Amino acid sequence: MPAKVLLVDDDETLRQITAALLSRHGFNVLVAESGIKALESLKTIHPDIILLDVMMPVMDGFTACRQIRADTSLGYIPIIMLTALDSVENKVKGFEAGADDYIAKPCDTLELVARINALLRRSETVEQPAPSKEPAQTIAVFSLRGGSGVSTISANLAAGLAELWNMPVALVDMVSYVGQSALFLNQSLHNTWAELGKMKVEEIDEEVVLKSMLSHKSQVRTLAAPPRPEQSELLTPELTGRVLDILRGCFPYVILDMPHDLSERSLVGLDRSNIILVIVQPEIASTRAASVALETFETLQYQDKKIYIILNWTFPHKGLVVKDIENLLKSKIDLILPYAADDFIPALNFGKPPVLENPEGPLGIIFEDIAMALSKESQRAVRPEKTTLVWKRVIERIRSRKQK
Repeated sequence: MPAKVLLVDDDETLRQITAALLSRHGFNVLVAESGIKALESLKTIHPDIILLDVMMPVMDGFTACRQIRADTSLGYIPIIMLTALDSVENKVKGFEAGADDYIAKPCDTLELVARINALLRRSETVEQPAPSKEPAQTIAVFSLRGGSGVSTISANLAAGLAELWNMPVALVDMVSYVGQSALFLNQSLHNTWAELGKMKVEEIDEEVVLKSMLSHKSQVRTLAAPPRPEQSELLTPELTGRVLDILRGCFPYVILDMPHDLSERSLVGLDRSNIILVIVQPEIASTRAASVALETFETLQYQDKKIYIILNWTFPHKGLVVKDIENLLKSKIDLILPYAADDFIPALNFGKPPVLENPEGPLGIIFEDIAMALSKESQRAVRPEKTTLVWKRVIERIRSRKQK
């Protein structure tokens, strides 16, 4: 049965041309000449995907997209925004409104068809993770200092684990609002923690939580931060604990992208983690923040948790000497991430983490190796029945190092 496409555009000529081209590629195309007409149509029709123009009178595409996402009965429908407003600002605005993809006009027909098919496949093939047979490996990535790369490391670690073991991994944005986890994977914010915050804690179950997560081709499932400050008030520590307990029961790995604080809600996440990665930059303020974090963990009696220190070299020159940082922290640094703005900036702007975009590059190799090192001992000890390319690369590197 042909996929049903709702095309929303106020330009009649473009509407007719696009509809004709898509029809030739086998789609059943329905049209609406405005955002208001589209919302009216959605009361009676249920398309498989929506193509939504941005520049429309009375109600622009951003507003129409937000209203579609506000209706829980329509929230599952993928939305591609088509616009001449080709800027990072408008792309972010589109994702925040709930769009799944954003294409600049004029666009190539084959590219548009490919994007439509990719979203349709993704919406059809999202599998629910099987209940985990053993407790999840829950890894909190943490820093009391902003700009340290917590979200970057969280997204790359989650994707690295998913690719390494070919299994779903939960990436949880613990920031109360305007978190970055979803953007690092180029994911729309049509589902976030906000949906869970509207419910009573006792009503939240596995099905509800999984429906609130965003899917990615790498098998990472993201629970994104709410886009608006007022929505954060609904995210109580009790709610957070309930959701994390559910995720730990159905995912083998749960990665927590932590906020830069030690609030009650943050402590809920840290308490449920069995590994904490403390991120530090080679400067005084960051080192002091890491020192405070480590002292706090000692006070909280986190001796049963594995705590690793990662030095993220976030600027090119004149950082503190590594030995001095270790002396200030009274702890050894476990891993140094080299300065690599050319790799990290595209990850933020275009949602392409190095571990996925360039897995055999310097950063891709580092994050693949980190994923293996932080994997469950039970997995690392046994050769998987079906080995992934990532697993083979990591094992080959381990063998090569032992031979030196």
